[in-house]
Amino acid sequence: MNHLSRFAPLLGLFAVYGLFAILGPDSFSSGRNLETIARQTAIVGTAALGMTLVIIAGGIDLSVGSIIALTTVAIAASLQADLSPPVAALIGILTGALCGLVNGLIITRFRVVPFIVTLGTLLLVRGIAKGLASEQKIDAPLTYLIDLLAALPRGAWWIFPPGVWLLIILALLTGGFLAYTRPGKHIVAIGSNENTARLCGIRVEATKLLIYTLAGTSAGIAGLLQFSRLTVGDPTVAVGLELDVIAAVVIGGGSLSGGEGSVLGSVVGALIMTVIRSGCSQMGLPNWVQEIVTGIIIVVAVAVDRLRHRER
Repeated sequence: MNHLSRFAPLLGLFAVYGLFAILGPDSFSSGRNLETIARQTAIVGTAALGMTLVIIAGGIDLSVGSIIALTTVAIAASLQADLSPPVAALIGILTGALCGLVNGLIITRFRVVPFIVTLGTLLLVRGIAKGLASEQKIDAPLTYLIDLLAALPRGAWWIFPPGVWLLIILALLTGGFLAYTRPGKHIVAIGSNENTARLCGIRVEATKLLIYTLAGTSAGIAGLLQFSRLTVGDPTVAVGLELDVIAAVVIGGGSLSGGEGSVLGSVVGALIMTVIRSGCSQMGLPNWVQEIVTGIIIVVAVAVDRLRHRER
């Protein structure tokens, strides 16, 4: 039963994809559409890597969408100031890391509930992004950063654009961090029982600070991918994206009670949502149908998680 629940998200992905492959047009199963699905998943999937750590530790981060918007503004402003693309990208990612660090400091130093802290920083960070951009988009000179999520030329041998490969590499690193490092095991221990973890000598506050900093870094990288897709700095982008990121983790088997979740499950959860949207779009179904289907899947995933906890 444990193995079945572990691979349930993957089985769900195959089932959803198979359903649309049968009912939808032939274009849904084409290689070009598969590449499009991968590109559309990259932003949410990358942000979900950091959210996975947060949710496993029993926390939540509602500021992800705002951090992504601020990152696009920071990158565009840096490029406009004639900084090189690698430096601009690094500034954007460090901006995200700094936002995560601030979240972690407030949560650990003042012992405020993560929901309240990140709800506040959601507004704070969005406001900073709008202020820096003077409430308008920042045009940036075109550089190779826009190729991170660009569609591949026909006949390209590398299958996916660089942004998708970046997601794959980061997912492997995050999975290895959780499974094979001491801080990774401490994250699971804190989410399972924080008081017990504290009694076992785990530095809970330091670990939480690391978790939220990594989550901010993850959102910063997602912001870099978002900039690649937009080619401008937009302080109004990614409104509500944090809900998609949290949903990806929950659909992938993450428990909002903490102690459970996996990197593979979170990426699969992001893919499931993208496949649903792509399939509905290919079949000509309206946007509200996509939202209803995705909402049902989220509710079922949370309900199954609650039932598993009651049985225990």
